[in-house]
Amino acid sequence: MTGQTVGLKSDGTVVAVGWLFFGECAVGGWADIIRVAAGGWHTVGLKSDGTVVAVGYKSSGQCNVGNWTDIKQVAAGYLHTVGVRDDGTVVAVGNNGSGGCAVGGWMDIAQVAAWYHTVGVKDDGTVVAVGDNDCGRCNVSGWGNITQVAAGRWHTVGLKSDGTVVAVGYKSSGQCDVGSWTGITQVAAGEVYTVGVKNDGTVVAAGLGAELARWNLGVASQEDGGFCFIATAAYGTPMAEEIQILREFRDEYLLANPLGQALVGLYYRVSPPIAEFITEHPGLKPIVRAGLLPAVAVSAIAVNTTPAEKSAIIGLLVLVSAALVVLATRRRGGDPEYI
Repeated sequence: MTGQTVGLKSDGTVVAVGWLFFGECAVGGWADIIRVAAGGWHTVGLKSDGTVVAVGYKSSGQCNVGNWTDIKQVAAGYLHTVGVRDDGTVVAVGNNGSGGCAVGGWMDIAQVAAWYHTVGVKDDGTVVAVGDNDCGRCNVSGWGNITQVAAGRWHTVGLKSDGTVVAVGYKSSGQCDVGSWTGITQVAAGEVYTVGVKNDGTVVAAGLGAELARWNLGVASQEDGGFCFIATAAYGTPMAEEIQILREFRDEYLLANPLGQALVGLYYRVSPPIAEFITEHPGLKPIVRAGLLPAVAVSAIAVNTTPAEKSAIIGLLVLVSAALVVLATRRRGGDPEYI
């Protein structure tokens, strides 16, 4: 889940706006940058001399790039960072729980992309992928003539040399419906949408982002912090009033404390397959909507409070988070390795 937007200026400096929870927008001192990448809670910059800088959340080691040299391209995943060296080999640091950093044997790589998984385009146009393969997002072994790849949260997109596009992974929101695209020069992948730039400068989009664009709300971006997958599947539209309430509660309360941030991150990892199942079984929608009513009601009460009441609720959530950490520490003998 990426909450920042990063821009590279023509003079090699960088600007960033968005969430500041872990300092992921602290790029004001960067210079001589030629590429940037925004990951989940961290930001990475490639310098003109082939070295790399990174700011933001560090606990998984995703910012340990200070010794990298001879790098020609970088990608930032949810909790890991990937770099392509001039010789076509690849390095990666960060959380390797799903195998997204298992790139040590890769060779002849021209470009990489990352989210929970890591995808690489080889010089011969074939594609390799490692990491979390939920929804089949790493099923790229049969691809050929690929010039660029993009990694979405639950899908992977490939641009072919003839300007057509292929995609694998989570499909229920339509983000893989790119088979008819032609004349594409660049692709990008997000939460549940895919965007392509055509050779005439126009833009095409597929998925939930395309639906939002048709409502003149703009192509869905990471700034929204992700969609309420299960609620969207249950209500049939991301614009339902109930979903807006849940989003407000997420932004104002859950993302304001460490426990809430962890819960949100967990939700976005496990919810898409559940949402897909609901979409495929419409009879479940009324049941899920009924089950969501208590959460919507509590969220509505919370978001319609005064600033003082909001501060009190956030303070209570922080205290609960601290109490849980203390309890976990005591139960495990105080060993910080398990905290």
